[in-house]
Amino acid sequence: MNEFTICVEPGTPARVDGSRAARLLGVNEHDIPTLVRARLLKPLGNPMPCAPKYFATCELIKFANDPQWLDRATRAITQYWKNKNANRSSSRFTQAVEINDR
Repeated sequence: MNEFTICVEPGTPARVDGSRAARLLGVNEHDIPTLVRARLLKPLGNPMPCAPKYFATCELIKFANDPQWLDRATRAITQYWKNKNANRSSSRFTQAVEINDR
């Protein structure tokens, strides 16, 4: 199996925000809350729900080098969007039926 290692440039802080965490993990910034909800990422401290979240760089690098974690993260993100799109299409269908019934 081919193994690879993610390295960070010198001067990278030990604590990063969600946008930098997304870049380190190779996901979109809007996927970070999904990973937190799925308990695949844990923010530092105990932030309020609407507060900015910070993550430990050492944990992010460990996750980025773990194919099993990346697989679970990809599945969680895919499942989130699958459910969101299913809810959107079913609500559009319901609205279309209501309009046609008038």
